[in-house]
Order: sequence, then C-alpha cells, then structure tokens
Amino acid sequence: MEQRLSMWEKGQNALKPLFGMGAYIKKASIEEALLELVNFRVSQINKCAYCLDMHYKDARANGETEQRLYGLSAWEESPYYTDRERAAFAWAEAVTACHVTDEVYATAKTQFSDTELIDLTMAVTTINTWNRLNLSFPNVAGTYQVGQFS
Repeated sequence: MEQRLSMWEKGQNALKPLFGMGAYIKKASIEEALLELVNFRVSQINKCAYCLDMHYKDARANGETEQRLYGLSAWEESPYYTDRERAAFAWAEAVTACHVTDEVYATAKTQFSDTELIDLTMAVTTINTWNRLNLSFPNVAGTYQVGQFS
C-alpha cells in the first residue's frame, strides 16, 4: 500500500474532539478491562489491523488472557465470558452494524445502568471512528507501544 497522508501530522485539529472523547471514556462508568475487549471486538469487525494491535497489547498489559482475546471473535460459543461481557459484545456489534434490536437492548439493560449503557455506546462509536480513520489513513500495524497515547 502506498503511504497516505498522516492524520497525526495534518489532522490535529480534527482529532482534538476524539481525544476529548477518549478522556471522557477513560473516566466513564465502564471498567477498563471490558472497554479493551469491546475495542478489540469492534476492531475485529472493522478489520483495523493497527487498532487490533493496539488493543491486544493494551489488554495483555492490563492482565487479559490470550485465550479470551483469541476467542473473542467466537464469544457466543466461548464459555469464558461473563453475562455482562456478552451483553457488551452484542451491544457493540449491534451499534457497529447500525442495527440495535429490542432484544439486544433488553439484554444490555439487564447488565448496564442507563449511564453505563450511554458510556458503552460512546465507547463503541468512538472506536468505530478510530477504526475508520486508521483504515482511511493507515498507521503501520505492529508499531504501537503500550502507553503510547496515555
């Protein structure tokens, strides 16, 4: 692939709101470990190699197991996710696909408060935006270092 423009060099003003959203999400009501899994799952769906690399490394650095990360694309058949995690994955997939059914909503509401569900939705929409930016103006997968954007 040919080198494209660098959003990091040319798009700082455009990225400021996303950094603000990231700061909000870090302080939000959803636990960090779950957010990393959601970020990883959405990045799988969107096929964003750079974001997969980033969220895999961050999840592992925070103690996530390889087994749970490897199994995430088949979370519905994997026995090692909690009901809360499963509800978050279903919600993230539905929001990413722009098709949130009443059933997915009802399941999410059994696991998340109103505030948590809003925060989860903001996290999902934010990683979707980052995925789309990285697919449009790719960073090289494998170059991310844990804590690089902290």
